[in-house]
Amino acid sequence: MVIQDYKPTRSQLILVRKTRATAERGHRLLKLKRDALIVEFFKVLEKARSVRSNIVDKYKVAQERMAVASAVEGLSGVKSASLALLETPTLDLRTRNVMGISVPSIEAKSVKKTIAQRGYGVIETTPIIDEAAEAYEDLVEDIIRAAEIETTMRRLIEEIEKVKRRVNALENRVIPDLQDTERFIRFRLEEMERDNFLRLKRFKGA
Repeated sequence: MVIQDYKPTRSQLILVRKTRATAERGHRLLKLKRDALIVEFFKVLEKARSVRSNIVDKYKVAQERMAVASAVEGLSGVKSASLALLETPTLDLRTRNVMGISVPSIEAKSVKKTIAQRGYGVIETTPIIDEAAEAYEDLVEDIIRAAEIETTMRRLIEEIEKVKRRVNALENRVIPDLQDTERFIRFRLEEMERDNFLRLKRFKGA
């Protein structure tokens, strides 16, 4: 709505002032929310860096142990042990609230297993197979954790961008427009009062 569309009345001036006050209050609250989201993002980012570093380290360990297991047991022996798995890992996907944003909460089940749960016989295999299995189970748990953290980071970034756009719109367009409108109405009212005063003065002098 352009300034000229507002009628220069006192009721309109009061309405514009209330609207501006509401916009300014919303602007302050959104800035606080934006800042809090940014702080939360950096907390999650720190966790993400830690998990990524762990994944790199654990992947190297898992690869090394798998290479040793393959050399000792042979590829057929490793494959046979993997096919003996009795219980497949499952993921329980839920959501939790972070700063008003719905983010995933992933609970992994049956990732880490006992030797009995892996299904292969202790006699038929060497401890090297167990070490390789444990290394990959550790790796998978961290990958699942990373997926949860990375998704949370993406949701936070999206929300930060959304809030930033609203803050900028209020700061650069809405509030300045309301301030200009308020000044325009106030100026027109003062102008009308001067005109009325001059007319009244002329009337009294006639």
